[in-house]
This record gives sequence, structure tokens and C-alpha cells, in this order.
Amino acid sequence: MKSESIWQKTAKRSPTASLQESISCEACVIGGGMAGVLTAYFLTQKGVDTVLVEASSIGSGQTKNTTAKITAQHGLKYAHLTHEFGIEAAKQYASINQGAISDYERIIEKHKIECDFEKCSSYLYTLEEEERVKAEYHAAKDAGLATYLTDETPLPFPVKLAMVFTDQAQFHPLKFLYALADTIRVYENSRVLTVDEHIVKTEKGEIRADHIVFACHYPFINVPGFYFAKQHQARSYAIALAQAPALDGVFFSADQNGFSFRNYKDFLLLGGGGHRTGENEDGGRYALLEAKAETWFPGCQLAARWSAQDCMPVGAVPYIGRYAESRPYWYVATGFGKWGMTSSMCAARVITGLILEKEEERGAVFAISRAKISFADDYAAESFQAVKNLSKELFSIPETYTNDLKKGESGVFIYNGVKAGVYRDENGDLFAIDTKCPHMGCQLTWNADEKSWDCPCHGSRFTYKGELIDGPAQADLLAAQEQE
Repeated sequence: MKSESIWQKTAKRSPTASLQESISCEACVIGGGMAGVLTAYFLTQKGVDTVLVEASSIGSGQTKNTTAKITAQHGLKYAHLTHEFGIEAAKQYASINQGAISDYERIIEKHKIECDFEKCSSYLYTLEEEERVKAEYHAAKDAGLATYLTDETPLPFPVKLAMVFTDQAQFHPLKFLYALADTIRVYENSRVLTVDEHIVKTEKGEIRADHIVFACHYPFINVPGFYFAKQHQARSYAIALAQAPALDGVFFSADQNGFSFRNYKDFLLLGGGGHRTGENEDGGRYALLEAKAETWFPGCQLAARWSAQDCMPVGAVPYIGRYAESRPYWYVATGFGKWGMTSSMCAARVITGLILEKEEERGAVFAISRAKISFADDYAAESFQAVKNLSKELFSIPETYTNDLKKGESGVFIYNGVKAGVYRDENGDLFAIDTKCPHMGCQLTWNADEKSWDCPCHGSRFTYKGELIDGPAQADLLAAQEQE
């Protein structure tokens, strides 16, 4: 089955024109996902002349792959925030994320957007982390959130404990995004190649802007900012099931290898099988979800399957605000973890306030991990991962022959005299690409579930033909024969 989210299957939009000339504006937003569109929307509503540029089409990046929970329940978040940064930081985080739910509701009502928005409860459940969930419950209560504990849920298995957040929400992200994009000035199929001070250069035109917002999931400008050293990317997988029961609420596991659940109309969405990007050479993630589905919901039918990619920040707090001290007119929204819907709304609110020079105290929580760097071990771990994979490029020994490569299999071989990542498709044709990531030179690895070449250093992804799927890389891979 082709990887395509239930949202893609149930929403369509006509594309807009690409940028074909040089223009000027007050604010340029790079990235047409939820964070970028919301930021452009708020700025436009405030009278700021704003342009949004998107490399492909609106919602074609990570927004289409979310499970679309709009919730201030972000796993074991509030105990961590309280321990690392204090109760005031936890309160700020709770307030702005809970407020994001109300912001969505107001926008939907204002523009009469039909996006299947509905209020619900959000459950953080555990089969093994009972004490940690209890600690999270007390921290969330202290942060001002409405929550309670229970050991009864509608899940198809018993839990040790669950923490329930009331007054949360879920929706269809693309129906919302497409409607909101119609209220702003957008150029699609306009990949940004470089950003230099106030100039954003695309393939066929450039934009001069007073303010530039990087809302492209993972910043592709390495210096300043150094975001490649402050976060890594992780993948997770989801399937949509027909003829499965309706579960009242959205559900997320506090356990390391747990599963998430939510319903959308007649479908049940089951998520899990997560791993760091670049660490799925053996595959089997979709098979795991399908096996669990058959165990829990006998007779259910697979309707869709897809995977998502998340930026996991050092310190577990998103990077939202100014890009770097040396670029006060650049802004960034990244490191959302697995909570892109609420984080996108928070980012749009905070960045709009900064551009309007009305910086609010509630946005200060997103600067704490920059101001209080107490995560030396995490920074060291990210650097080690990059060095390890750069070394893999230099010292790994490829196989000599591709003759034994079966249909649907991949490997690293000597091909036409050069080291190459080779895939044999179902027709028996070979596709050979350079396995060096064009972003920073790390060795790419094969993702057997998605038939893609993934970077374990910074998360860039490419099709087996070498076409760019996800950044921070900005270019396709070269074919092996192009390097002779």
C-alpha cells in the first residue's frame, strides 16, 4: 500500500502560482505547513504585508502526516519543565499551549472552516510508568491544567494508570490549513535556495523582506543558529483502520514503545513504532502496527498508512523566537517534538508578537533552553551521532556485486566504479545514488518501510531515485553514474 495519510485521502486543494519575479514585502515566511500558514495569517490580519513561500505545495511537509491532536498534554512534559526550569516555566508552557486550543476554535468559528474540529479529553496512559505518570499529574496540576487520574479507559487493554486532560481537541489538519491558506499571499513550488540578510532567493525570483521567518520544520541555514547541533529528527508510523471501534478521546503512551490512538469519523488511527531517523534498515514498523491492530481489533481493515517526522530538541522545549542574536530580523519555529499542532499555534503567536514589537511574557518559556544551557550531555550525544555517521561514510566497506540484490531490496555497493546506495525495484530495475547527504556529508541509511534513503545525523530524506523528501538538505542526490 502506498504511504498516504488519511488527511491526504480526504482533502484536496488547487495549487497556486510559483514566484516568477523579484518582490519586496514586510515579512517573508518560509514554509507552508501549519506553523508557517498560521504565522502568515496572524501577520496579515495585523496589517503586515506578508508573503509565504513553499518549496512544494501547502501542507505537503509534516502537517499532512500529523495525527492532529490539539492538546496541552505533551507526554511527560510538566514534571520535566518544573525540574529543569522551575514552576513558572511550566505554568507559561501550560498557559500558551492550552490557549492554542482556544485560538484554533476562534479562527475556525470566525472563518466558518469545516475541518471536523471537536473537543475531547486527552489521555496519557501507562502500562509500566505509574510513578512517573503520578509525578506528571502533580506537575501539570501545579502548572494550572485541569486533569485527573484514572485506571479506566476505553482502550482495548488494561492500563496501570492514565492521566486525563479535559477540554482538548482534534481536527482535520489539511481541511483547516487549506482554508486558512486562502486568506494569505502564497507562492507554491518556490523552493528557497539561500537567505542572505534580508534577501530570500528562490529558483526563479527573490524576495526582499524586513523580517524573515523560518517555519520550514528544520532550519536549512546552519550558521548562525547551529540548530543541527540542538536537535535530531525522529520518525513514527501510523495506520488508519476501518471497522474498528470508536474510542472517546485521544490517547498517548508514557511508555517508551507505546502506541497512540484517536478516531477520525469512521476510522481509528493507530500510531507507534518510532525510531531516530536513519535507524530503520530492517523495517517492520507497519507490520508491527498491523499485527497489533489485528490483535486488539479483530476483523478491522487497513485503510491508509503513513509516517511522520519530528524535530526532537535538546531540553524538550521548542525553539521559537529570534533565529540568532546576530540576525534579530530572522525568526525560527522548530523543535516541536511530537506536538506540532499546538506548537505551531504558539509559534505563530510568539513570532507575530516579536515582529509587531509586542513581545509577550508568555513566549519567554521558549527561550529558556537557549538561556540556560544545562544539557551538555545531550549536545555531546548529537555531535557524537554526526561524527559516527561521517566516519561511516569514510570507513564502511560496500559489497562488491549487485547481482544478488533481490527485487525490493537495497544495499551499499560498488556500482560503476563508485560507492553507491543501490535499490532494485519490483520491475528488476536498479537505481544507484550517492549515499553522502548533501546537507553535511553524513552517510545515508536505508528505510525499508518507506523505501527511502534517510540521514541519521540531521534527518534529511530522499526517495530511492534520489529525490529530496525532507530537509534540512536543499538538493536531490546525484545518481551514481553522474560521479564517474
